[in-house]
This record gives sequence, C-alpha cells and structure tokens, in this order.
Amino acid sequence: MLRSIKEMEGATIGASDGIIGRVTDLYFDDEAWVIRYLIVDASEGHLDRSVLISPISIGRPNWPEKIFPVSLTRKQVSGSPDIDTDKPVSRQQEMGYLGYYAYGSYWGGGGLWGASPYPDQLQAGLVRGESHTDPTAGKQSQGIGEQRHDDSHLRSCNAVGRYYVHASDGDLGHVAGFLIEDESWAVRYLIVNTSNWWLGHEVLIAPRWIDHVDWAECMVSVGLTREVIKGSPHYDSATPLDRAQEAEIHTHYGRTDYWPREPRRAKPEDRP
Repeated sequence: MLRSIKEMEGATIGASDGIIGRVTDLYFDDEAWVIRYLIVDASEGHLDRSVLISPISIGRPNWPEKIFPVSLTRKQVSGSPDIDTDKPVSRQQEMGYLGYYAYGSYWGGGGLWGASPYPDQLQAGLVRGESHTDPTAGKQSQGIGEQRHDDSHLRSCNAVGRYYVHASDGDLGHVAGFLIEDESWAVRYLIVNTSNWWLGHEVLIAPRWIDHVDWAECMVSVGLTREVIKGSPHYDSATPLDRAQEAEIHTHYGRTDYWPREPRRAKPEDRP
C-alpha cells in the first residue's frame, strides 16, 4: 500500500522496551529512490540527540496510532554511532551504522535492498545465513562498502519537499510530498502542487519520469509538457490511491507500470 510521507512524520518509534522517539525526517537514496533511514528525535527516549533508524529494523506499523515498532532495545539505540543528521551522511558512516547492528548492506545485489525488494531480509540472521552472534557480520558489511565510493546519495525528504518542479516547456509547481510503498519503502511518486498554474490541482510524478534533479538549485526537471501533466488524473490526498488509479496514471503518460516486475511478497501462511 502507498503511504504519504505526512503519515510518517511525527510517528512514534517503539523499541522492545519503551519509546525511542518520534520521526522528524526521512532520508531517501537519490539513485534508487528508496527510504533508507528515518531521522528520529530521541529526546523522548532520554537521548540528547537524533538517531537513524533503518527500515531494516521496522516491523508492521500501527498506522492508526502512528507507531512503528522496531526490533531493537533503547540501549542498543543509545550505543549506536553518533551521526550528525544535520550534515550529509557518508557511506563510511553508513558502514559503521550497519556494522554496529550487524545488518547487511543495501547497495549491490540487484534489488532495492541488496538482493531483495524488502528491507527485513537484511536483518542479522537473515543475511547470508549469519547468526545474531556472528562476530564477522559487521566486517562483512564493511568489506562490501569499502569497494564503493564514499559519496553520499542520501537526501532529506523535508528539504526536497521544497523543490521546484520544471516541465519540458516551463515551470510547473513544487514538490508537496511523497508516496511511499509501505513494504519496500520505495518512493513511488512525488506529489506535485501545481496551484501556481491550476488552482487546487495536485498531480503525481514517478521518480522514473524525472529527467534530472539539480540538487544545488533545488529543481526537479520532468520530460513532460505542462499540458500533458495538466490532463493527468488529479491526486486527492484524502483518498487512498489504489492500483486501478495508478494504472490510469501510467496509461495517461504512456509509461510502463512497476508492479509486474516485483514478486509478490510471501505471507506468513505461505511460508514453509
């Protein structure tokens, strides 16, 4: 199911032994367009800093009460690497973070999360047959990362939520939010507010349709004309977006959809 980023802001992160804090921002990977970390103000959990929480550790959210349970203790989180979330997070810092929790690395493997479309497959004990007490888990994660460059590809959803959007023939509007797939944590759509041109009109643009993002100039460029975008199905944030509506949007733009290429996630009753 698709969830608005606004449904995640302010959500409570609950550890196995109490509250860690509340979500203040989310970092997405600007290459794969997947949420990699939640930024959590942990002052409510008696820490004087913000911490990173990976979707790898998040269980089934309680959406009505906006509670995200995580398979961590508050002590684990308090001992996690101190990362300044007001500055770009480097790959080296990510390696330290993943190594601390004995998680597999998400880069490489061909999927959104390593070889899998889902983050929980990178938990300790599920990655390459590792156990929770495997002393080499962190080293394995670091070894993979050392073969990669140290450039950061993590972007703040709060920051990008203020970017302008430019169509192929002129200004279009600005980013007003994101729609996130709640199992894979993939960013499926940018919500674009076009009120400067068409009063009260919001449309959806998939990251795959973006030609270029100028991070320095805070500009998203889309290879679609304003007239084509104006004629697209309107987005109503008060109504959950279903698959039929998604198909209508893709058909309007003449673009292929994303869901046939992703395997159906096995439900607990389907697993041996």
